[in-house]
Amino acid sequence: MVTRRPKLKNLPTKLLSPDVWAPVLVGILALVLWDILVRVTQLPPYILPGPILVLQTLFTDWRELFASLLVTLQITVVAFIAAAISGLLIAILFTQSKWIERSLFPYAVILQTTPIVAIAPLIILWLKNNTFAALVVCAWIVAFFPIVSNTTLGLNSVDRNLLNLFQLYKASRWQTLWYLRLPSAMPYFLGGLKISGGLSLIGAVVAEFVAGTGGAKAGIAYRILISSYNLQIPRMFAALLLTTGLGVLIFVSLSALSDFILGKWHESAVKQEN
Repeated sequence: MVTRRPKLKNLPTKLLSPDVWAPVLVGILALVLWDILVRVTQLPPYILPGPILVLQTLFTDWRELFASLLVTLQITVVAFIAAAISGLLIAILFTQSKWIERSLFPYAVILQTTPIVAIAPLIILWLKNNTFAALVVCAWIVAFFPIVSNTTLGLNSVDRNLLNLFQLYKASRWQTLWYLRLPSAMPYFLGGLKISGGLSLIGAVVAEFVAGTGGAKAGIAYRILISSYNLQIPRMFAALLLTTGLGVLIFVSLSALSDFILGKWHESAVKQEN
């Protein structure tokens, strides 16, 4: 009987790897230099607060800032899921017909290159009865293109020998899609998800800036905006810290999902021993 070592025993080794301690060390060094700069130059808090003051403000205003962060997270998650589903379906549609891809892909590029700040007021105006939906649409516009472009590239990058083999055995178009194209495109799709996750957060924050909605359902961007107007710079930095932490958490979660899906079969994630 073969016994496998629990993965939890490898946890200390992973924590001591350069991938973990190197960025942590750089972050600590940056905080120390930041604190020294503030103390030596004696900058007032309304210009540049020290890291200790930012952390104190974060703990003091935690309840209000965290509630706003949850609102932004809700918009981000809904927009990301919509971008993932719509991007995958559109990419599959593109691979089914070159004419459809040639006709519609340029409009996807145009939508991506149009500044969201310019069109967000129109979207919010058109959906003025549902601000949440307007913010989700703005975040979706920013997030869906990486999934479309990456997945389309993956679906079109199938091994030609395998494609000829499927044609030799007279596989249908949907069998080829399900058993060949989609597995081949999976790394591209997951790579697009990692990009899209951060862009969903950026789109949600930008849309909240434009909307400027306050009250109990105000997002974290509104807290940043009001703090800057009132020169509450430590509070603004605390809100920025939460936003940055959320972005890092999204990327790490999607990276873990990618490693979990690809870890047992794809060359990009399988660890090879020399």
